Amino acid sequence: MFSKACEYGLRAIIYIAQQSAQEVKVSLVHISEAINSPQAFTAKILQQLTRNNIIKSIKGPYGGFVIENDKMKSIKLSDVVKVLDGDTIYTGCGLGLSECNENSPCPLHFKFVEIRSKLRSMLETTTLKTLVEDMDTEHFFLKR
Repeated sequence: MFSKACEYGLRAIIYIAQQSAQEVKVSLVHISEAINSPQAFTAKILQQLTRNNIIKSIKGPYGGFVIENDKMKSIKLSDVVKVLDGDTIYTGCGLGLSECNENSPCPLHFKFVEIRSKLRSMLETTTLKTLVEDMDTEHFFLKR
């Protein structure tokens, strides 16, 4: 459903939020290890998130990636998806067809419209703050 970049981006942002809630800055190396993502690919994703003011990159020996606590209250998962994948998740065909719409639907079209609607609602109402607060950190993992 999401691109690989978006999957890794969501994993990274959740990990950074979890660490930031504990007032810990995390390095690229730690993030890529925690989310089981190639370092170079993770760096490109984090660069996009930084450029779009979703995360903050602090340079230097005591630097790393962080999300300010106040900002965690306003960042929604949909913000990350929009930066990394655009809005195709909400408009694209469930089978990846280019000509799928209400007048010319694919076999999954009407079922997928309902799923997309629920997905959009979840992404647009879930903030990083609530996600981190609701996590059971003992059973939480981001690796496959």
